[in-house]
Amino acid sequence: MDGTVLVADDDRTIRTVLTQALTRAGCKVHATSSLMTLMRWVEEGKGDLVISDVIMPDGNGLDALPRIAKLRPGLPVIVISAQNTIMTAIQAAEAEAFDYLPKPFDLPDLMKRSAKALEQKRRIPAAPTPAREPADDLPLVGRTPAMQALYRLVARVMNADLPVLITGESGTGKSLIARAIHDFSDRRTLPFVVAQASDLAGIDGPATLLAKARGGSITFDEIADYDADTQARVVRMLDMLGDKAPRVMATSQTDLAARMQAGQVRQDLFYRLGGVAIHVPSLRERVEDIPLLAEHFLAKGERDLGTIRRLSPGATDLIRAYSWPGNVRQLENTIRRLLVTAHEAEIARAEVEQILGQQPATEARVGMADGERLSASVARHLQRYFDLHGGQLPPPGVYQRILREMEIPLIEIALDATAGNQAKCADLLGINRNTLRKKITELDIRVSRRRKLM
Repeated sequence: MDGTVLVADDDRTIRTVLTQALTRAGCKVHATSSLMTLMRWVEEGKGDLVISDVIMPDGNGLDALPRIAKLRPGLPVIVISAQNTIMTAIQAAEAEAFDYLPKPFDLPDLMKRSAKALEQKRRIPAAPTPAREPADDLPLVGRTPAMQALYRLVARVMNADLPVLITGESGTGKSLIARAIHDFSDRRTLPFVVAQASDLAGIDGPATLLAKARGGSITFDEIADYDADTQARVVRMLDMLGDKAPRVMATSQTDLAARMQAGQVRQDLFYRLGGVAIHVPSLRERVEDIPLLAEHFLAKGERDLGTIRRLSPGATDLIRAYSWPGNVRQLENTIRRLLVTAHEAEIARAEVEQILGQQPATEARVGMADGERLSASVARHLQRYFDLHGGQLPPPGVYQRILREMEIPLIEIALDATAGNQAKCADLLGINRNTLRKKITELDIRVSRRRKLM
């Protein structure tokens, strides 16, 4: 590498590490802990690249980006930040930062990005959009690579005129991603409409949806569950979009490509929605974010309920080890219960065990190994549930809890196989139809009637 790099960070260790690494790579380095000093260097014409922290003792690095762009058009800025939320990535993108990395960052990765920044001339930015505060209930928090990649993708596509397909398990935050794309886009002042299959019913259904959106955004919720007739309505609706059309997004828990291959999703619908694919990772794919999310929900509970709680080290370890088949939604509900039921300011491991003991730690959407019998697969999961309690016995009532946990997916899969026909499902399961209805209500099982293509 060749060039002069301006480093601004209030952490001495980071300044030292970056200075040594960049110097060894052949760069000249000026390092400071002051945003004011950095801006003076920029005004004086120093530097070919800026690497800046966000939170500095005398200002905000993101707020300085528009001024840097005005003073030195083409000067690339790489933002590094310990604020590991989607807002940081979006604000950095809006302010035309060359790149963004979360702390703790991977030094070789940062060096590669620095080399790329020095090699390229940064385009002159348009007038920056003022940064916006996130909604209080936006739990898009995470420092893991999977979430940081998601943040960068959202920041890149939010103003792209392309349809977006958002996939992920239930409870991962697919609808929040859709809302974030809308709220931080140029369409933010226009309506955001979430469409269910029922909204497309009738002759006027599609036209009514378009009228509600008024050029904003429409998100088709769980589109894989739409029956063939509703899918055809969506295709016709998308085909008649003209000028001032709304941004189109869709969410799905299932793999639409696989459903298309199975004849359950129309090809023309799949290709019309596949402009940009965004996968929202499950909590199992970002275990390191679980304590961070738990702290987020504890802080939210303090604001909402006025209850101050913290997790003990043992409670944190247990929460981190749990598989969270219900993902972020299940984690949030668990933390809210702990806020109400905990006896002391510090939540003990035993209190977490009591609540998680009512939710056996089954792995969501994980199949059996080749040739493995169902009983062996169940045995593995049951053993993991007992191991979760660290040598102690689980709370009493294991038998009913386990049966209940197995009952829910059994009924859900049977309902899916019978296209939501409860009479056929009851017959398939060998139980009374009234018994099935009662269990659907008690277990809060979603029933979707649709045409099953066999």
